[in-house]
Amino acid sequence: MEVKTSVPVIDLQDPHDLANKIVKASEEWGCFRLSNHGIPPELLSEMKVVCRSLLDLPLEIKQGNAPPGPGQRYTPPHLASPYFEGLNIYDMAHPGVVDDFCSQINVSTQQRETISKYSEAIYGVAKEVGRKMMEGYGIMEEKEIFENWVCQLQMNKYNYSQESVGSTGAVMHSDPGFVTILQDDELVNGLEIVNKFTGQWVPVDPIPGTLVVNIGDTGKVWSNGRFCNVKHRVQCYKPMIRVSIAIFVLAARDKIVRTAEGLVDSEHPRLYKEFDFEEYRKLRISTSSPTGQALELFSATN
Repeated sequence: MEVKTSVPVIDLQDPHDLANKIVKASEEWGCFRLSNHGIPPELLSEMKVVCRSLLDLPLEIKQGNAPPGPGQRYTPPHLASPYFEGLNIYDMAHPGVVDDFCSQINVSTQQRETISKYSEAIYGVAKEVGRKMMEGYGIMEEKEIFENWVCQLQMNKYNYSQESVGSTGAVMHSDPGFVTILQDDELVNGLEIVNKFTGQWVPVDPIPGTLVVNIGDTGKVWSNGRFCNVKHRVQCYKPMIRVSIAIFVLAARDKIVRTAEGLVDSEHPRLYKEFDFEEYRKLRISTSSPTGQALELFSATN
């Protein structure tokens, strides 16, 4: 078998077998780059500027009245990683949520407009990727996936110095949700994934104007084990601030994680029982399962 050394780059406007290319990359890599995704370069750049400016605000403004912690509005340094801090907009596609976040952190009118436009655009890309996944498996009779799902927009900042070069900014993990779409830093690399065939770390090198798509644990369950919930980490390559922006498509509105019925048959028996997404996230922590090992607790054969 040929050893692959870089993740696929998929053109979202490719008229030739696009759906199958997305499914194949999700199965073999659990990760791919997306080009021609339709988000204007100007909006990508503007959102990166807004992200950096908000994460440069004083601690008391970023944290506000919300308790700090992963998934909360603000994750301070030394909580998830010595170098990482983040701002989150949980359930960002729900009406009014982005406006509430902007009001709490007192952003400018222009910043609010940029965050709103970016949130709508990146969610649109996620829904298109979901449609192509369904098309690739021939299960278009199901309701449109990702519509009205719970999503989280996360703005990330890695505070790297000369002393941190060679250190890990985010430890190896899989994402608990279905899919993550990331605008990474075009100047400072650091994202690495595990090649599931070789077990080796593969750098996901930046390509300007593209987005990174990662499959998470919920995506593996939905696909009845076909998709790879990719293990990944962030390394410090350079003594520079690294900024990235992610949308985590987490779970359906009812928070129940299910396998697509069209992917269960006599040749592909059901691998997982249904479970509550929030309970699963808690289990990942309580069982020290950062790479999805807790999914075994929901095996259909148990």
